[in-house]
Amino acid sequence: MLGAAVAVGLAALSAAPPIDLEVDLRDAPSGVVHARLVIPARPGPLTLVAPKWLPGDHRPSNAVAELASLAVTAGGRPLAWTRDPVDPYAFHLQVPRGADRVEVALDQLAPPAGQGSSAAGSSFTSQLGVLGWGTAVLVPAGVPAAEQPVRARLTLPRGWKASTALPIAAREGEAMRFAPASLELLVDSPVLAGRHLVELPVHAPGAPPHLLVVAAESEEALAIPAELRGDVERLVAEAGALFGAYPFASYRFLVTLSDEIVFSGLEHHQCADMRMPERALLDPVARRTRAGLLSHEYVHAWNGKSRRPQGMATADFQAPPDARLLWVYEGLTHYLGWVLAARSGLGGARLPDSIAVAAQGMASTTGRAWRSLEDTAAAAQVGYGARSEGAYARRSVDFYWEGALVWLEADARIRRESRGARSLDDFVRAFLGGRSGGPAVSAYRVEDVIAALGKVAPLDWAGFLEARVVRARPEAPTAGIEAAGWRLAMSETPSSLQAAQERVLGSFNLEASVGLYLSDDRVVDVVPGSPAARAGIPPGAKLVAVNGRKHTRQRLEDALRATERGGALELLVESGERFHTHAIAWRGGLRYPVLVREAGVPDLLAAVAAPRTVAAVHAPAP
Repeated sequence: MLGAAVAVGLAALSAAPPIDLEVDLRDAPSGVVHARLVIPARPGPLTLVAPKWLPGDHRPSNAVAELASLAVTAGGRPLAWTRDPVDPYAFHLQVPRGADRVEVALDQLAPPAGQGSSAAGSSFTSQLGVLGWGTAVLVPAGVPAAEQPVRARLTLPRGWKASTALPIAAREGEAMRFAPASLELLVDSPVLAGRHLVELPVHAPGAPPHLLVVAAESEEALAIPAELRGDVERLVAEAGALFGAYPFASYRFLVTLSDEIVFSGLEHHQCADMRMPERALLDPVARRTRAGLLSHEYVHAWNGKSRRPQGMATADFQAPPDARLLWVYEGLTHYLGWVLAARSGLGGARLPDSIAVAAQGMASTTGRAWRSLEDTAAAAQVGYGARSEGAYARRSVDFYWEGALVWLEADARIRRESRGARSLDDFVRAFLGGRSGGPAVSAYRVEDVIAALGKVAPLDWAGFLEARVVRARPEAPTAGIEAAGWRLAMSETPSSLQAAQERVLGSFNLEASVGLYLSDDRVVDVVPGSPAARAGIPPGAKLVAVNGRKHTRQRLEDALRATERGGALELLVESGERFHTHAIAWRGGLRYPVLVREAGVPDLLAAVAAPRTVAAVHAPAP
């Protein structure tokens, strides 16, 4: 797949014999997925592998750790297998003389309610679930994923419905038989299934067919507001105007609504798998925080799926990716997700609010002084699983938020240098737009990114990216905000986005004041050098009392406001088996990040957020 456009699907299939796969979900509500495979083979040694690096997940799959049963036979006789001593994803066996196939039977455990770490994995409840095909297969080692045909069949629990981008050849009662597809296309086409499921058409002029598919724990949760459906239609139209083409024949927004499945999102060529709380789309406040996942994952159809860093365009699912360009793959996607959400009004999005939260978070991340943005991308496979405590000092998967701020600065520079004649939109259309149809993959290198930027604006983009991506930068990444005619400031009241985040997540973000990030009564993290850090409060502690009274959010908020009038702020925390009282020296009250206009400088954020197709119908604030 490296270096050239490669079709994903039947057109890419070679003469490799097809694998027959049957997946049975009838026990999935109880946490077990059954799979049966018939794999063509020749007599002699055979190595079967479980997909390790599933596209978009940026870390190894944990599916092999959830195997509950594995049996291999040939002609009805059991075959012994051994796991590779170095690679736990590989299984070795000997195919006997006279056999031309092996049969594999495996049981895969789905995570229990509220658990699960991989966005590419399968998750189920008693009412719904998502099947990730890559967690239910073993395939011959060494065959490129685009060249391995698979004939799949899926059996659903009684009364369930299903939706997937994978072409269906026939429906057989509770079962679905799919048209032959490459292993690559199969893994790229998750199945959303459930007792309560609806497919809603999304209409946008000039766009290929789109569906908003929702599976929920209850029929009531399927009452998707007309306002949101309108937002999604505008999102599709605005994306077409931005990219100039749709790199798929059809597209599905697959949305799982359940409080029992971990929140996540994963991009695919012709769909997006998005898992949210049950009322995430019904409640306007929850929608304010969650709807942005739709625009982010949708952008990935262009950036990450159709176009992909060369080091991440691997031929199979076993080779580890070179993730150093995740600041493009995820960072640019995050920025364009903000932009398209603002242009379409998705969930009431306001561009300055999203930027302010990201900028303050990065300004509080002291780890930026010793660790570059590129390094957070290179270490993504361990960054996703890192604990929350210590993230300000250690850094996290910052290629999302800081990457987005780098692309904001690039956008502002292009607009200023060209006096509004050009923008990052021109780069996006030329570099990511491509052609309609597909799906296909076209790989790129960082040199290609720099060259494409140079065609839009003749600036020193190599030096620009060297300073912001490759080198560690202790200063706050606010240059793009200032170039766009705004500045990061503080307010005693949260923006609508921050208020929604805190209500939905149960968090209290005090990083801009005393330097704490709280989740209910847990101290998730402490900003190094902040008043809370100087007082000795450790990450991971439990907040017990505020100024001698049992902790509640309201009491902490009142105490913080009182510090402006000279009030004390003493916190009793529980850490391990000990209790400590910490007096915090702070007189600044509550502080929340906001963007404010810089007088005398053109407002470029208004231009960035302006709709391209529906200005007469929808004109959101910047």
